[in-house]
Amino acid sequence: MFENIISLFFPKVCAGCQSLLLSHEKIVCTDCRHHIPLTCHHLNPENEAFKKFYGKIPIVFACCFVYFHKKGIVQNMIHNLKYRGHEDVGSFFGDWFSEDLKTIPGIETVDVIIPVPLHPKKMKQRGYNQVTAFGLSLSQSLNFSYDDSILIRKIYSKTQTKKDLLTRTEVNKQNIFDVNLTTAHHNKHYLLIDDVLTTGSTLEACCHALMKIPGARISIACMAMSH
Repeated sequence: MFENIISLFFPKVCAGCQSLLLSHEKIVCTDCRHHIPLTCHHLNPENEAFKKFYGKIPIVFACCFVYFHKKGIVQNMIHNLKYRGHEDVGSFFGDWFSEDLKTIPGIETVDVIIPVPLHPKKMKQRGYNQVTAFGLSLSQSLNFSYDDSILIRKIYSKTQTKKDLLTRTEVNKQNIFDVNLTTAHHNKHYLLIDDVLTTGSTLEACCHALMKIPGARISIACMAMSH
């Protein structure tokens, strides 16, 4: 009853289209859920996400869950996640995506899930890392540990969405990321996660940092891929 009173004054709206959610709907309305463009990357080991990194860095697998289109449902959802505090969007994607990830050969060897980190200044501004809820959801569903202390961001940079393609690809040429390395981290399979895969330069820079860990193997999973 109390929830009904709360919803009367603070109605829940769809993270995709902002329409009012029905009592049985969560995060997104039924219509938006049916129109979310799935990539089906888990069905093809050499998918377009994997090809982003082919010949650049050795990865076990790469996989994105949905396509990110300008002015589309997924863009609205990611915007709500990153800028409006709707961390439940990350959990929504994590719960759904985990069922696909379970079918990928090699997923069973993953030891630790690692998020692309925010710089402490950005973390203070936003108050949370937008991929934390996504990562914790995957961690619970897949039964892998989650660790946001191994990979660190040393250099503050402005949001990637406001940069042109050339500037974005320069990211991997800078020593932006590093690792807090201990012997306990050796010989692990790390699942690196992020919200949106665009050029891949940020993830590539993260991978170069993780490759400082002896015996490290790396895979990549993102909520969305720019398309």
